[in-house]
Amino acid sequence: MAWTLDADQIPDLARGAAVLGTGGGGDPHIGALLATQALTKHGAVEVVSLAEVPADACVVMVAMMGAPTVMVEKLPSLDEVVTTVRALEPFLDGPVTHIACAEVGGVNSTIPIVAAAALDLPLVDGDAMGRAFPELQMVLPTLARVDATPMAFADDKGNTGVLTTIDNAWAERIARVACVEMGCSVMIALFPQSGAQLSQTMVAGSLSKAAAIGQTIVAARDANEDPVARAVDELAGRELFAGKVIDIERATTTGFARGRARIEGERGGMELSFQNEHLLAQVDGMVLATTPDLIIVLEHDSGEPITTEGLRYGQRVRVIAAPSDERWHSAEGLALVGPRYFGYDVDAHRFDGAREVA
Repeated sequence: MAWTLDADQIPDLARGAAVLGTGGGGDPHIGALLATQALTKHGAVEVVSLAEVPADACVVMVAMMGAPTVMVEKLPSLDEVVTTVRALEPFLDGPVTHIACAEVGGVNSTIPIVAAAALDLPLVDGDAMGRAFPELQMVLPTLARVDATPMAFADDKGNTGVLTTIDNAWAERIARVACVEMGCSVMIALFPQSGAQLSQTMVAGSLSKAAAIGQTIVAARDANEDPVARAVDELAGRELFAGKVIDIERATTTGFARGRARIEGERGGMELSFQNEHLLAQVDGMVLATTPDLIIVLEHDSGEPITTEGLRYGQRVRVIAAPSDERWHSAEGLALVGPRYFGYDVDAHRFDGAREVA
């Protein structure tokens, strides 16, 4: 069912999206500011379910590409969002009719809101991952054989470009080089598709879910309940570990924020490995959870999500895991986003501790 999204709902949605973003997707605070600005200036946005999108609609995903650490200082503008979509339209069969999220994480859950508001278009209540992943081919449309290109990109200087590539992996490779040269963050519009394709390429209800998670955390705090426990229930997940951050190793390389975090607790030491998003959680060398399931870091008492670029020495945190969309656990899905793709010599581990082999 369609609903109306206004500026008052953005804090909850951004908070919940940062939870689902598994540490990546960009700074949720920046995304919330951009979305609030766009909604205040252009008015509320209509959010429609996948079933409400006409079969012949032209749906385009809008996002930021680049390292989250760079996005904190290199703020995007409303003009970049509009420019990117307009640059893509001449390469399509008709005008864009709907905007969608590529990932429901951090800034990339709110950039599409900015696009929808500025372009006066409806926004699809869904995303292409059910979480955040670091590379643009790591989406359900790739599993459904939908092309990322034609794909448009634009930077803060006014440079624009449009790619047409032989497959989605090549779109990532070429766009990543352009992204690095353009300052390690660009706005992108990609995966043009019809409304009829969405059931195969999207996780339904992602924005509604993000808003519900954000509301749950705030409601728990207001009721003097444990917001982390409430978030775990909302996600149908489990708590993995609690402790204090004692070490961070982080660097921005080839357009990604890569690194490790060490957390010390009563049960020993946990190490989180990330590439924009958390990909691997181990306690004293024993793997507890891996990509594609969600590994999420929350502030110990408030339940506020902490991004990979926001992790700091001395923070008291709790690490939780939650299930990903089941399509990611197919053999093809694990080949695309499983731990071995990222160079970890381990089998995929479900959030509940079960192991599977690609």
